[in-house]
Amino acid sequence: MAKESNRRVVGTATPLAPLLQCRRSPSSPCKPMEGFCFARCRFTRLVVAMQLVMGVLVICISMASLHRFYATDALLPGGPGLDDPARCARFHAAAGGDGYAGFDIRALADRVDEVLVQLAELQDKLEATALNIGKKSKKRKGKAAQLQQENMTMPEFRRFLEDEVIHPLYGAHIALRLIRIPRPDPDGGEGGDAPAVDPLVNFFGAEETRKYVTAKRNREGRPGAYGANRTYGTIGHACVLMRRELDEYMSYDVGALCPDDWDLGQRLMLGGCDPLPRRRCLARASKLFRRPLPTNESLWAIPDDGNVRWSRYHCRSYRCLSARNPRRGYDRCVGCFDMDRERRRWVSGGNGNGSATTLADFRIDEVLAVKPGEVRVGLDVTVGTGSFAARMRESGVTVVTTAVNLGAPFAETVALRGLVALYATLGQRLPLFDNSMDMVHTAGVFDGWVDLQLLDFVLFDWDRVLRPGGLLWVDKFACARKDLDDYMYMFLQFRYKKHRWVVSFKSRDEVYLSALLEKPPRS
Repeated sequence: MAKESNRRVVGTATPLAPLLQCRRSPSSPCKPMEGFCFARCRFTRLVVAMQLVMGVLVICISMASLHRFYATDALLPGGPGLDDPARCARFHAAAGGDGYAGFDIRALADRVDEVLVQLAELQDKLEATALNIGKKSKKRKGKAAQLQQENMTMPEFRRFLEDEVIHPLYGAHIALRLIRIPRPDPDGGEGGDAPAVDPLVNFFGAEETRKYVTAKRNREGRPGAYGANRTYGTIGHACVLMRRELDEYMSYDVGALCPDDWDLGQRLMLGGCDPLPRRRCLARASKLFRRPLPTNESLWAIPDDGNVRWSRYHCRSYRCLSARNPRRGYDRCVGCFDMDRERRRWVSGGNGNGSATTLADFRIDEVLAVKPGEVRVGLDVTVGTGSFAARMRESGVTVVTTAVNLGAPFAETVALRGLVALYATLGQRLPLFDNSMDMVHTAGVFDGWVDLQLLDFVLFDWDRVLRPGGLLWVDKFACARKDLDDYMYMFLQFRYKKHRWVVSFKSRDEVYLSALLEKPPRS
């Protein structure tokens, strides 16, 4: 029992005095002005010293946390918060018109528990490391072997501190600093009693996400360029339902290269987490990136394979994306990467074989003739490689193309052809001002699958950005025959002027709807 007690004392309570001095020897005496001799210190004593420092740090953090709670006047005995039931009810988000109803006390408790777990795991790891080193050192025989086992080089010691001590401590430190407790807001409410709570700041786990959603106040109270005294980073509300994926997306090294996870970001966007939070990392590019072709050559040429990151696609080259390849990895806009076929669209009356589907194909020159000289800028909502925008550019019209990479590099291809690709989903409000577009063109996006209420919101957003007299070009909207009346009403409810309206058969049970509509003036 005495030996076991002595072993416990040596393993866990070694004094710190040996760390502050070197062991003298006739061959290598310590110089008077030297401080620490880390290279010759015993590793066990270093770990024990860190355990003591960790204990002091835990005590300081606990006291700081209690101080922050006490500052809310709602925790420690004697505080005015306990004497005022109304303030206590406000803090706990109870019923009350001007209370802290937006504060999530459960998220705060989860965040504090997470920090405590991190600190406990770090202390257990340090204790286990010290115990293992003590056991291994006893198995060694000979003084040289013992010194080789117990001593460690400076690079090894530095790596151990960074990986096992500094990073976990930094994570716990940031997690505590980002905890937000509601306090009176000096800029809001009469008397400064309005709570200043950052939405969702205690909900997400990734440090970068919490930093992003935290309100950024203007420096020194100066007025901002947009007239606000603070700026919030915006995210889609469905990010709350995809918390694990968002935390994975926002876990990266600040200032370093971003992970190759654009597909994860797109999955978040399509799931409703749109807009995504900004990231503070450097976007990756293809290692084989080459200078793009000039504008006069790039419009109708397949880009270089080396300019695309193919790691997340089924294909690894543009040749693989051919419509003749049954394993191309995508099923929308088949043939979009065949530039010879794309070049004939909107100029030769459809596919040129005289089939019934050509009735629903309008030529660009016919459409522009409806408003000669008035169509200057437009928006193309489609799934494709930007061929419509390329053809309109040849007619002197600037068109922005929405593009999402649905199994193929649509967005990259649009940009490499010298066109503007707007990386946006249908769930996002168009980042365009009211009455700013001369034309909105849509093709191949809805195809009869879209919910009527979603289509209603989208169409009203298109109506918002179209100027009076602007053109809405519905290009071969495909749907089932039984649903045609419902979809026709969705377009006709705006009372646009009909320049062209064509319904043709796609198959026995499906039809195409093509229309060219003009927005009426409203004031």
